[in-house]
This record gives sequence, C-alpha cells and structure tokens, in this order.
Amino acid sequence: MLKVALDAVVTAHEVLGPGVKKLVVLAKQIAQTAVPGQFVQLKIKDGEPLLRRPLSIASVDAAAGTVDLIYRVVGKGTQVLADVEKNAVVNCLGPLGKGFDLSCKSPLLVGGGMGIAPLLFLAERLETKPSILMGGRNQSEMFWTTLYKGKVKEIFVTTDDGSVGTKGFTVSLLPELLASGAYDRVVVCGPEIMMKAAAAIAATYQIPCQVSLEKHMACGLGACLSCTCESKDGKKRKKVCQDGPVFWAQEVF
Repeated sequence: MLKVALDAVVTAHEVLGPGVKKLVVLAKQIAQTAVPGQFVQLKIKDGEPLLRRPLSIASVDAAAGTVDLIYRVVGKGTQVLADVEKNAVVNCLGPLGKGFDLSCKSPLLVGGGMGIAPLLFLAERLETKPSILMGGRNQSEMFWTTLYKGKVKEIFVTTDDGSVGTKGFTVSLLPELLASGAYDRVVVCGPEIMMKAAAAIAATYQIPCQVSLEKHMACGLGACLSCTCESKDGKKRKKVCQDGPVFWAQEVF
C-alpha cells in the first residue's frame, strides 16, 4: 500500500482526558488511503527527539483530508508533541502497517486504555455498527464513551474501581457477552495481558479474534527489527510494523 512522508499542518490539538490529547493534522494523501488499524510515524518538524513516534490512526475525514491521532503523554517524545500548537507543522509518514479485516457482520470491539483509540476508526468504517466493551482505571478515563456515541450499537464499560460501569477488568464481562451468541468476531486492542485473555476467551466460544499489537518502533518500515514478536508457529519472527500491527490471535498468542 502506498505510503508517503509529508509535512502536515496541525488543525486542532485538544485535551480529551487526564494526560490524553487529540491531535488533528491536515494530511490529505494519508486520510484518503488509510484503513482502520494502520498508524503513522510522527516527527516534529525541525525538533527533538530525533526518532519518529508511532501513533495509531483514530479517525480520518477523507473529504477534509484530516487525520485524528489520540495519544497519552508518557515520555519525552509525547511531551514535546503535547506542546505543539495549532498551525504548527509536523512530518507524518504513513499510512503504515496492515489493518483490520472488515468481513464481519456483528463484531464486538474490546479496548483497554489507549487501545480504545484505533478501534474508533474501525467502528466508523464497518458496514454494520459494532458494539464495544471498553475498560479503564476509573471514571475520569472513560471520556471515550462520548467519542463512540452514534458510532456503535452498545457501549459496555468496566472500571477497576467501579466508579462507572461494571467493577473489574475489561475482560470480566467478555464471557457473559460472548455467551449471548450475538457476535461473530472479537477485535481487541490494549495491554498485551488483556489481549491474551480476550483471545483465549474468544477461542473457547469459537469466535474469530483479531488483535492489534503495540511494540517500540524506530523506523516503522520493517528495516530496524526493533518491533519483532514471536509467531505462534515458531517460525520466522513477525514485524509488528509491517506484518501487523493487526494479527489473527492464533498467529501471535
């Protein structure tokens, strides 16, 4: 798939929740070709740090040519990014990676933490509205529900402290939901331990499952090998940036 490196103008940069921001950039070529599950490598023009930062695509407006990137401020790179103002220029390389399979009729999306971001783009592109199970530590982290309204049929929420939704981990509700027989696909993105658990639960109900992995990436093009992961068949290691980030669960778990 065609990928480009281009200078993109920041059209909006806003706070969504504690330590979480949404960056909107004008990147027409990327917006018109990106598919759900892909990501971009972002670099602040003429700035530090040297390496690009991978950010999943949370949404696109192909007509307007804009790409939405939602990220958490966790280190030097994202802190520098957090200070970027509207009308600044950043360099975007993308769209990168392989996206989700869209051939499902009634999917259940499962997201934890920042893994909820790329599932938003998927919800917008599926032919039929999916349902989503999302989890976080507390109510302040569940600003996601506002972003998903109108894009999904149902929203199921869990929080570690029970301040909103069901108390427990994200996967705590999954067996109950899958037992209903209402879903033909599970799509998961979030912490690896959560994805492994969700994939195992989906397997017990014989429901196909896709997962989106997150690894430290340098180039995003499959050259540096910094993001490889072990394949389930024990053969050649997979490059998350190139072979993924989306995989069928049985390929990697």
